[in-house]
Amino acid sequence: MTEPEPTTISPDAWHLYEISRIVTQSSDWNHALDQIVPLIRTLIIFDNLAVYLADPIHQNLDVMYARAVGRGRSAEADITWGEELATYIMDHPETTVREPENDSARSRLERPFQLGIPLCIGKRPLGAVIFIRFGGPPFSPRYIQLAEFIAQQISLLVERQNLQRAYDLLEAQSQEARLQEDFISTITHELRTPLGFIKGYTTTLLRSDTTWDQPTQQEFLKIIDQETDRLQELIENLLDSARLQSGTLRMEFQAVRLDTLVRSVIERTRLHHPEFNAQLECTPSPLPTLQGDPKRLAQVFENLFSNAIKYAPGSEVWVKINFNDREAFITVEDHGPGIPNRFLPHLFERFFRNPEVAPSVHGSGLGLFICKKIILAHQGNIHATSIVGQGTTFHITLPRALDRGNLESVLREEP
Repeated sequence: MTEPEPTTISPDAWHLYEISRIVTQSSDWNHALDQIVPLIRTLIIFDNLAVYLADPIHQNLDVMYARAVGRGRSAEADITWGEELATYIMDHPETTVREPENDSARSRLERPFQLGIPLCIGKRPLGAVIFIRFGGPPFSPRYIQLAEFIAQQISLLVERQNLQRAYDLLEAQSQEARLQEDFISTITHELRTPLGFIKGYTTTLLRSDTTWDQPTQQEFLKIIDQETDRLQELIENLLDSARLQSGTLRMEFQAVRLDTLVRSVIERTRLHHPEFNAQLECTPSPLPTLQGDPKRLAQVFENLFSNAIKYAPGSEVWVKINFNDREAFITVEDHGPGIPNRFLPHLFERFFRNPEVAPSVHGSGLGLFICKKIILAHQGNIHATSIVGQGTTFHITLPRALDRGNLESVLREEP
């Protein structure tokens, strides 16, 4: 768009052009309104401006933007934002002017002149914009015409924002569908692989035409046992994921000593992975207790250790736990290959797996999702930091005491 020379057109036309340009180029309607309100003020004298938008879900009208720009901004902001007029306009979508009935009031704040204009695209109502002027004079036909142009521009801003939100929602749904397709493919493979081992080695042991010596039988049975554990872990993750999604995973809170719990998880992990090398550092030692579900908190550390074994094989893992009067701060750090920054925001999403290593490492993309859900259910937080080539650190914060009143809502919350 070629900008006109401001010296060749009137100031009003120039300001209208600037408003149109900002509306055309802006992707954030709140920011755009911040820019155009001072321009509108040069065209129309007003003290308060409010934008009301209809909520299609709850069928009510919400003020989405409001500015007091008059001489007594604080007092004017406390008087009125024209909600009654906005509600009227939603039922009667046409430009409406309201003038004070008591023309003898001494205070200008007691004499509001209101101009309300519907926001709409075609005949579809979006809301209303309200201009308020205290003490007069009345809005002239010229001001009303300018205000209607402004309302058209605001309607375009709102509609563009609505379209962007709809697009983002569709994109998110599409991404979720793609992730689910990938998940089904991955789960099919993850189920088929241990079942294949179990079936193959069981069939081999049952062959009547071959006799296996004791060490060979033990080796076959060991493989069957390992693959059964892998299958059981996958099924439990699937069930827990479904329960967490629906908010039906039971939590049994009690006093927990994190140092004892983590040592137990480290020992169990070493039974299946003798090469696993983990160190625990606690401050103070011994640690005080916190309120938690020991089974679910153990599940968090099991998943984090499992990730370290799969994605940072051979790396030493450091678990550090620090307490203050209110919270526990936990880090789980490995010295593996690390995770590129672009993947970190997606790390705790359901089904997400690092595409750079997913083909070579078995997994369902549920472990970290489950970890985050469990930590959130404990009213805590978890996030990851990573440096490629140096390793990854998971940071967990847990409150020592739970807010029982918020437990149910937290359990149902989406991250």
